[in-house]
Amino acid sequence: MSVAELDLGGPAPTLRPAPGAEQPVPGDVYALVRVDGRPAATVLGRYEPGEDPAEVLAALAAKRLTDTGPGTAAERLAAAERTPAPSRTPPASVVVATRERPASLARALDSLLAQDHPDHELIVVDNAPRTSATHDLVTERYAGRVRYVREDRPGLATAHNAGVAAARGEILAFTDDDVIADPRWLSALAAPFAADPGLGCVTGLILPARLTTPAQILLESHGGFAKGFAPRLYDPARPPADEPLFPFTAGSFGSGANMAFRASALRRAGGFDPATGTGTPAKGGDDLYAFVAVLAAGHRLRYTPDALVWHHHRETWQDLRNQAYGYGAGLTAYLTATLVRRPALLPALLARVPRGLAHARAMTAERGGGDQQGHAPGQHGTHSHPWPASLSRLERRGMLYGPLGYLKARMNGAFR
Repeated sequence: MSVAELDLGGPAPTLRPAPGAEQPVPGDVYALVRVDGRPAATVLGRYEPGEDPAEVLAALAAKRLTDTGPGTAAERLAAAERTPAPSRTPPASVVVATRERPASLARALDSLLAQDHPDHELIVVDNAPRTSATHDLVTERYAGRVRYVREDRPGLATAHNAGVAAARGEILAFTDDDVIADPRWLSALAAPFAADPGLGCVTGLILPARLTTPAQILLESHGGFAKGFAPRLYDPARPPADEPLFPFTAGSFGSGANMAFRASALRRAGGFDPATGTGTPAKGGDDLYAFVAVLAAGHRLRYTPDALVWHHHRETWQDLRNQAYGYGAGLTAYLTATLVRRPALLPALLARVPRGLAHARAMTAERGGGDQQGHAPGQHGTHSHPWPASLSRLERRGMLYGPLGYLKARMNGAFR
């Protein structure tokens, strides 16, 4: 399945491959629709040899972009055009934690060096390296442009905390070594902080860079990492009526591959819990913990689809199995971390446990697509690519393991 960008801002629609993807070929095409450069929607279409793929996909996008009413693409774009630009762009630090993946890291760094943000630094945290490959790449190919930090204790949260300690920016942005960042990613991620002094965290849009294997298509068919195209503000002073489990459904806020924090807010919240995250027995949950920690401190969190990264999904069935188990483990590990480090939240969490368990079970049974429903591979919410029951069982097994994994990580000395 080809992955592309459809630009409707000119006199005629234009189609180009997504960053890191191959030129579209006849068959199925998954495309990001841009209007005047702004991400507006996704469409899934098919074109045959001899057809103009841009025209085919533009026709499919037309109704979605011209629908009226709250929450539609047209309404969101109109609102965005009325929003004044911030008077200043806060200086930012971008932290990329990595371990023994120099080829994908180089691809990510090339995109991060092409950002249009006027005042930012790049920091690579080499986490528990086995070889000198990452060090050699950063200090030779990117000398003077990227700072190198080594963190020997394994774990994504520990690596992120090392990046926080080294960073000088007012805004701390985090992404992964398997993404390609849109040139406006950092500017779009940092701008909301200038407009809202009470904002503690901003997350952004994550789309697939390639859909070449059944595992990649299956993951994206059931939501992937995308949170849709509707901007959203989460305010602890005004809990959202449509999320009765707020703030404990942190997975709906965004993902660690595309997030930024006001440095002062993240540091006051204690940073990331080092007993969570990939590379620890907890297997995940470091981003979710940080989201809730910042919200619990009274800061707001905003999701903005204008801040876009393209993510290289894992390719194999075993990767997907590992990911399913890790999702479940990370969810309950982060909840355990929240209770251990913020026991004052226990009454609020206990009040939500019955509905929370039902929500978690429903989440593992069918991974939904929200704003992108009907516009992703296999069509979100249909059974074109049914989510295997074996993966749901793995997620539930991960949920049972998560608290144990977190406690094991603390006993192993990950916590400090």
